[in-house]
Amino acid sequence: MGNTLTFVRLQLLMFFLLMGSVPFVFSFDGPLYESTAYTECKGQPEKPLYGGGIIVDQPSTVVDKDMGGVYSPAFILQNLTGHGTIYSFSGWVKIGVAGSALIKASLKAEDETYNCIGTVLAKQGCWSFLKGGFVLNSPSNLSILFFQNTDDRDVSIAIASTSLQPFSVQQWNTYQQYMINIKRKRAVTVHVSNEQGKGLQGAAITVKQVSKDFPFGSAISKTILGNLPYQKWFLERFNAVVFENELKWYATEPKQGNVNYTIADRMLQFVRANQIIARGHNIFWEDPKYTPAWVRNLTGNELKSAVNSRIQSLMSKYKEEFIHWDVSNEMLHFDFYEQQLGPNATLDFFETAHKSDPLATLFMNEFNVVETCSDVNSTVDTYISRLRELQQGGVSMDGIGLEGHFTIPNPPLMRAIIDKLATLGLPIWLTEVDISNTLDKEKQAIYLEQVLREGFSHPSVNGIILWTALHPNGCYEMCLTDNNLQNLPAGDVVDNLLKEWQTGKIEVQTDEHGSHSFFGFLGEYRVSVKYGNRTANSTFSLCQGEETRHVSIQL
Repeated sequence: MGNTLTFVRLQLLMFFLLMGSVPFVFSFDGPLYESTAYTECKGQPEKPLYGGGIIVDQPSTVVDKDMGGVYSPAFILQNLTGHGTIYSFSGWVKIGVAGSALIKASLKAEDETYNCIGTVLAKQGCWSFLKGGFVLNSPSNLSILFFQNTDDRDVSIAIASTSLQPFSVQQWNTYQQYMINIKRKRAVTVHVSNEQGKGLQGAAITVKQVSKDFPFGSAISKTILGNLPYQKWFLERFNAVVFENELKWYATEPKQGNVNYTIADRMLQFVRANQIIARGHNIFWEDPKYTPAWVRNLTGNELKSAVNSRIQSLMSKYKEEFIHWDVSNEMLHFDFYEQQLGPNATLDFFETAHKSDPLATLFMNEFNVVETCSDVNSTVDTYISRLRELQQGGVSMDGIGLEGHFTIPNPPLMRAIIDKLATLGLPIWLTEVDISNTLDKEKQAIYLEQVLREGFSHPSVNGIILWTALHPNGCYEMCLTDNNLQNLPAGDVVDNLLKEWQTGKIEVQTDEHGSHSFFGFLGEYRVSVKYGNRTANSTFSLCQGEETRHVSIQL
């Protein structure tokens, strides 16, 4: 492990050197983050990450005399550093009762209590992997890390191969930048030669990135129609979109038989005209509150007929128009259709959607998967269990949709959950990112940046959509601008990150070999070359790859 980490650190230093900037805060002290995760239940636990980190003792029974609590199993942790120190936690869990149980890890520090720092759906007879973490704002001389069953059953819990590894903010950010450099960028060498193949030293090269490979977008609503300033503002920033409400059943068929796609069609025209991609949100919404009132009054064959009509109408009209479909939205929290139509209703939805539009990626979209681990309905293992259940039923389940409606994000928990979901090998999107308006606008901006950096730097995240559709009376939870399109703090964060995650204009001269090398973000590029009175223009694509991309231009 030590040799591997040394090699990785050298790679990281090389990247910064090639980019021409080694930040003064750059440090190799301490281990780099380990993204290892497991979803299968194993006969024996794997070795602890980081060699256990700062956990050196075996778990024991701890009596809290002040609170009158008994924690078992638990770890007593001494002298935890605060000031934003990030702790990554992991361990293997086995229970002593038949079936399965959702086990929660919690932390009681001197000034703070963390109700949930990670969960695992543990099973009898084998070991299940729990991964999570927390951020400690104040130092704690004495803390208790303990495990509990989330229901009322008396469950014996066994813990093995536990690990708690602290990271400074600097170390955490260094790893983010490392992952961005190796997953979101690629080395390019531009060669300039004459017709005889001789490299031309001193040729003037101008390189400009004209589009980005990574989808980064926002929700829009009908308020963007006809609003040219808003459209211009949007298109200067985003290359992906989702309709906030305009495709939902209550919007397209408010009364039975009165199907109207006029607004959605006009929004799709905006998408097509500007060559951006759009997610389809959603075919069904399991929350009865957002199911059309007339649908809630149907039963039996009438409901089944209405459901079939909805999916056939929507999918036939918009076949091949949307890259994704959220098929049965928020099914971990609500189950209106399965209650009414039986346990196979969701299977039928996915099967029909796949047959209707086989090229669209079908997503299981849910909230409180990465936002927290306190919601027992949507823990990471609950999500995985439901997804596998649908796959075993024959569903073409292609995508993991994590809504991302955060209040105060927990970055190590968020990263750990995505690590675990990444083991499934499916594309992961953050589909509805915002920060609660219970926080002031400055705090919203701070936490939004944390979420976006975690998402963009994780190699298994394929796209990010913000939930920031602008209305005259504001946004769902968080706006990027005021109604005059002047940036709010969250808007400044987005603009700064978009600039940071794009290759700036490059204007250089070729070296003695007639070449110039650089690291560029994935996407499409234009390159112009001038040598004496000769000029040439070309384009090239920069897609993910381990090898340097070579671009040859002849004058």
